[in-house]
Amino acid sequence: MRRELFPEITPYETGALPLGGDHVMYWEQSGNPDGAPVLFLHGGPGAGTTATHRRFFDPHYYRIILFDQRGAGKSTPSAAVEANTTAHLITDIEILRETLEVENWLVFGGSWGSTLALAYAQAHAQRCRGLILRGIFLCGTEEVDWFLHGMGRFFPEAWRRFAEGVPEAERSDLLAAYRRRLEDSDPEVNLPAARIWAAYEAACSTLRPNGDAVAAMGDGAGALALARLEAHYLAHNAFLEEGNLLANIDAIRHLPGVIVQGRYDMVCPPTTADRLAQAWPEARYEIVSDAGHSALEPGIRAALLKATEMMKQAP
Repeated sequence: MRRELFPEITPYETGALPLGGDHVMYWEQSGNPDGAPVLFLHGGPGAGTTATHRRFFDPHYYRIILFDQRGAGKSTPSAAVEANTTAHLITDIEILRETLEVENWLVFGGSWGSTLALAYAQAHAQRCRGLILRGIFLCGTEEVDWFLHGMGRFFPEAWRRFAEGVPEAERSDLLAAYRRRLEDSDPEVNLPAARIWAAYEAACSTLRPNGDAVAAMGDGAGALALARLEAHYLAHNAFLEEGNLLANIDAIRHLPGVIVQGRYDMVCPPTTADRLAQAWPEARYEIVSDAGHSALEPGIRAALLKATEMMKQAP
């Protein structure tokens, strides 16, 4: 079983796709132009794509399609919450598919990317060849509360720094307190809040402490897009009805599916992945016994690589 990512590659095509209003999507293609299309959906929301994300896929077999969601990565305007909902993102994916003349594709998403992948697939099942999902997140009320408070049971130091990022009088509603700061137009207000938010998430994302990951997520522009968009979507439960993604699972049960979940994932605890696996018993469900949330932890990485290789056999 392959345990290391495929070699670094560069895109053979990139583009900027107008989406209406001020939003413009960055997209790229790499790998085999005549290969099986695979769409990578990044996390966050707001995290954006990186060169590493291309490397989960065999470049000789797959036509690898990445894009930055509204407000994220190289898409513009950066960190914009206006006209930014799950419905907008689903429409954007279809605009991209039609622009690239893709009939259907394998959809790969982790964390928030798993939320978006499920929502997209349920809306456009005929456009999906299968789903590979990692670190399952459905943005329910319980999951939002876990992110804001529950992770502190296991990472009390990180949570304390997170809570102390706002005045004590505002700590009864951390999400609202952070949203006020993150959506402020003054960088002296929004950037410190963004860095604290991003550092909190990064500190809780790996089984073992990873200072490099924490430092990387604290980057200025990237941290603001991540934190502002995450707070925006969490405050609205991803603009989805509670339990809707599980309730509508029959729309995609005929598709090949793989669910990969870290046993000690503190950002997206396994209970959500378990509920999805129970609702979708046809999907292959793999719990990685020695991993947290990050897709780059050795066990998660290997399981995802195995999944992309297995999907070569999908009808």
